[in-house]
Amino acid sequence: MTPDPRFFDALGPVTLAELASLTGAQLVRSGDGGRGIQSVAVLAHADHDCVTYVAERGRLAALNNSTAGACFLRPEYAETVPAACAALLTPFPQAAYARAAARLHRSRGVDSREAISSRAQIEEGAVLGPGVVVGFDARIGAGTVIGPNAVIGPGVTIGRDCEIGPGVSIGFAMIGDRVRIQAGAVIGAAGFGAAAGAQGLIDMPQLGRVILQDGVTLGANSCVDRGAFEDTVIGENSKIDNLVHIAHNVRIGRNCAMAAFTGISGSVWIGDGVQFGGKAGVADHVVIGDGARVAAAAAVMRDIPPGEVWGGFPAKPIKRWMRETAWLAREVERRKGGDS
Repeated sequence: MTPDPRFFDALGPVTLAELASLTGAQLVRSGDGGRGIQSVAVLAHADHDCVTYVAERGRLAALNNSTAGACFLRPEYAETVPAACAALLTPFPQAAYARAAARLHRSRGVDSREAISSRAQIEEGAVLGPGVVVGFDARIGAGTVIGPNAVIGPGVTIGRDCEIGPGVSIGFAMIGDRVRIQAGAVIGAAGFGAAAGAQGLIDMPQLGRVILQDGVTLGANSCVDRGAFEDTVIGENSKIDNLVHIAHNVRIGRNCAMAAFTGISGSVWIGDGVQFGGKAGVADHVVIGDGARVAAAAAVMRDIPPGEVWGGFPAKPIKRWMRETAWLAREVERRKGGDS
């Protein structure tokens, strides 16, 4: 998946010699220095004109099956790189990848010289409140109402009959019809991720998008991060309460519901019809099956099968959690009685 040109400017090609100099990496074969690289990509999506990275030994097998043109990796892995892939050796492959991303891709910002870009496409019947900013190449559908001081970034598409509340910020996003976004929500901000480098932590690139499908509701002051390397997607007719955070690369199915203070970590996959009680939290890379329910304040650390109800900390099937909680309460009372 290459970065969407509506949201990111491509600055390549860049030679491997320049990337090696920029990142402090060592090219294994000096003859590769003149090769041009167009983009960064994670290993699963890298092809011959991309540079990727491998930071863990467990990913080396995937590298051997990849068509990546170049790869940042640790010096001890140098002998495992396929012949067609140029190896750039560094103790900090993730940080080198992040620096390469900043050289090859630049996010498109709002032009401060005009509030409503002359290149924006706004259909007849759309209503823009006072102080609204609309970036170049943005598209807004008929019947959509955008509240005061909202900011619609470059390339953003908003469908028809949407309601965008005051102070909403939308960037790097594609939004369907009849979507309702309440005041102060932020869509498309960079997700969280950092890698250790020689000079300390460096932000990892966030080169994906946000997709809100038809009929989604997003509550006040909620935040949906754009993807790091995949899109963040909220499915049709899902309803998100106030003060909810949805991190990068998350996939949420249709007709899901999330109460306030729910937090979904990166790369979580959620099926259709899933419900979350208030203040529920989900760890990264978890899969939650269709129709599952998560109790309020639960901490989900592993996959939940379809249709099951889980609660507790860490979360487990709710009947088991309730039995364990009841047993613990009885034990506390019994020991109190013995102490008296």
